Amino acid sequence: MIRVLIADDQAMVRQGFGALLAAQPDLLVVGDAADGAQAVAATRRLDPDVVLMDVRMPVLDGLAATRKLLGDGPAQRPRVLILTTFDLDDYVYEALRAGASGFLLKDAPAADLVHAVRVVAGGDALLAPAVTRRLIAEFAARPERHRPRPTELAALTPRETEVLRLIARGRSNQEIATDLVVAEQTVKTHVGRILMKLHLRDRAQAVVLAYETGLVAAGE
Repeated sequence: MIRVLIADDQAMVRQGFGALLAAQPDLLVVGDAADGAQAVAATRRLDPDVVLMDVRMPVLDGLAATRKLLGDGPAQRPRVLILTTFDLDDYVYEALRAGASGFLLKDAPAADLVHAVRVVAGGDALLAPAVTRRLIAEFAARPERHRPRPTELAALTPRETEVLRLIARGRSNQEIATDLVVAEQTVKTHVGRILMKLHLRDRAQAVVLAYETGLVAAGE
């Protein structure tokens, strides 16, 4: 059973999402919150697997709440799925840096919401091509500067480095398998090793690291 907490300052959104998720046999809504501070307190108290986190909330916004939750100690941390309208470009990059596992349009179809919760609960990232394009645009708008690569990158094999570059360009496992002419399961194995070696939670963090370290440059 996947335990979910919904954080949004609009009661109708909380109720609507809650009813939809509660109707699924494998999902359990354990609570909700009307602002970021409530979201942090409720998450620590209820220990959900996934937090649906709105960006714009009173008291504490969704990004600050995400940082607090994912910056906690070694205890099990939840997966955070950011609720967005995609018109908040500045928030996309910051949410990824804070450790969010994905983004979901607030007006997305019901099936997309259910799928998104299951994807991030399973340990993967929900990083749509539209989000990747915004991330690339963020780096393209920044002044060019040398970014030192962390020593961990040296632990990657040439093939793992190649896979990381493709992840950063928004390619799915299936697309990477086609590009490299290998089985999709082989790509999944490479991705798992990359995340382990770089101490990353998911693909979203891998994309951020690839750009921040200069492994991939915007416009490549």
